[in-house]
Amino acid sequence: MGHFRRANAPGWVLAVLLLSACTRGTPAPAQNAAPPAAAPAPAAADDSGHPKIVVLGDSLTAGLGLLETQAYPALIQEKMNQDGYAWDVINAGISGDTSAAGLQRLDWALNQGDVRIMVLELGANDGLRGLPIAEMKKNLAAIIERAQEKRIAVLLAGMEAPPNFGPDYTVSFRQVYRDLAKEYKVTLLPFLLDKVAGVPALNQGDGIHPNIEGSRIVADTVWNVLRPMVAAAASS
Repeated sequence: MGHFRRANAPGWVLAVLLLSACTRGTPAPAQNAAPPAAAPAPAAADDSGHPKIVVLGDSLTAGLGLLETQAYPALIQEKMNQDGYAWDVINAGISGDTSAAGLQRLDWALNQGDVRIMVLELGANDGLRGLPIAEMKKNLAAIIERAQEKRIAVLLAGMEAPPNFGPDYTVSFRQVYRDLAKEYKVTLLPFLLDKVAGVPALNQGDGIHPNIEGSRIVADTVWNVLRPMVAAAASS
């Protein structure tokens, strides 16, 4: 049976844990803050021998405001176990990450053993900060390319930009994910927070991060797209 694991962040990554991911002025909870002790060394590759899924993302993946077991990667692990897949799901979500930060720690994230699939969930912080869309696209493309060089299948999770930067920015932001999926022939989940975004009962007080019930819906949404990829990889 596979097991869920959170990858230990290398020391230089811990600084970004003080940032609020996908929020304006909402501080990260205490468990996401850098400890006063010396930072841990980069995570070593897992030796379980199981195929791996690495979920590379920001606070939506890390599960800001939730227990580790309530974040959607852990819930996907439960679904895989129930379906008899002896795979490990690794939560490589870091609160505050932009696409550039994700690219910087990509090699670390993929150094987790037999990684077969990467779920790429980045861009929300780029959109919230109004960062250049061309740079976001370049960063996400580089992540996909490096994963494909390692023969790792990619599930690209699309995001939406807030409307305050204007309709042109919002439309162009959304189109990045569609263009990348087409160019690199990767599986696209159009919107990670489908059926959750904008629903108060499914989100925490900040209105952005899913609560426990919202996280379950996100896990269902991701698993519906991810499951065929796992089945294909398992049979190859």
